[in-house]
Amino acid sequence: MGTDHTSKIVGTAWGLLILNTLGSTGAKTIVPLPRSLIQMVTMGALAVAFTLALAVNLRLRIRASAFVFLLTLLLVPSVISSADLESGFGALFRCARLALFVGTLWLLSRWWDGGLTFVRHHIRMYFAVLASVAAGAVLSPGAAMPELYGGRLVGALWPLTPPQIGQYAAVIIGLSVLLLLGRRTDRVSAAVVIVPALVLLALTHTRTATLGLLIGLVLAIGSLFLTSAAARRFFAWAVLCAAVAAVGFGSVLRAWFLRGQSEENFTSLTGRAKVWDALLAAPRTTSEHLFGAGLGDKSFGGLPIDNSWLAVYHEQGMTGVALVAAVVVVLGGVALLRPPSLPRACAIFLISYCAIASYTEAGLGDASPYLLHLAVAASLLAVPAAAPAATAEVPRRPVPRWAQSSEVT
Repeated sequence: MGTDHTSKIVGTAWGLLILNTLGSTGAKTIVPLPRSLIQMVTMGALAVAFTLALAVNLRLRIRASAFVFLLTLLLVPSVISSADLESGFGALFRCARLALFVGTLWLLSRWWDGGLTFVRHHIRMYFAVLASVAAGAVLSPGAAMPELYGGRLVGALWPLTPPQIGQYAAVIIGLSVLLLLGRRTDRVSAAVVIVPALVLLALTHTRTATLGLLIGLVLAIGSLFLTSAAARRFFAWAVLCAAVAAVGFGSVLRAWFLRGQSEENFTSLTGRAKVWDALLAAPRTTSEHLFGAGLGDKSFGGLPIDNSWLAVYHEQGMTGVALVAAVVVVLGGVALLRPPSLPRACAIFLISYCAIASYTEAGLGDASPYLLHLAVAASLLAVPAAAPAATAEVPRRPVPRWAQSSEVT
């Protein structure tokens, strides 16, 4: 099988993993899509992704990866807590989905070599998703910015919520900026991705994604500060533009950030704090404390939890929290130990973005875009496979001088 053909299959499998994590709930679409049909498409995408990954890796060659190993261990509390069916048969179904998701990552880990291949796959697929969002906004502006979501941008062709769109936009903006600074893409190609994504991010009014983008870029560019003149110039211009924007557009930025909410609603994180307090105050058995109540829809009392750590605690217990924390700590520690480079900067951006978003978004304990972001970071931090050593030339035995004569006596 040719290298180019294999690369296309790997890229297709990665795109199908992204499709699987888009979810099946969100705003009403222009053409009504039954939830059962959406779930069939997303689960079918995962099954096809696993099949493609297995087809190009029939010998089951994998890379040693602490990240995927910890995700494999996360299956243990997930299965233990889901086996008693307290959360229904859906919990076992979600366990099977997570197992297939992790298995696909194991198969694709063969191509994790510290390069930027999966960064490009990530950008291309999420740019395609955002293109569908933009198309929906053009076809039906009313459906794309409904009053139900406060006029924030949603997916009108595929059911996507504003936080989802903001997340995808922020991630590809950050990665594209870093590729531009590292001279791995040209300005035109970067602008084609960054400018539309910035517009979509602004229309979603997503604070978490915006803060994650800004802080993640500061940390990533800071890791390149001593070795890249382009990073230093970009940082200086960014600080200057931020200062001008803060002075000249302070009131506008504050209004955008508050989204018309009252101070009380803002300080309670749009009601999230009430759900968190109720979740922590709920009585739990020892088993539920250690292993959780089983994989569910990341909600408590019919309301979304919107916090990765509390969602993991609720569904996979303290065991799951410890494993997810280990994932973040291990990736962050490896990134800090690597010498300055563009792949390291991209990994730092993705890790820091996921860590920031985990406070107001759920997903670190189940198959989700956040685990795919961290998987890209793991691929960037992987040590390239050593090239096979050249066969050493066998030293020739010295020939005595008397034997070097061409005459035979």
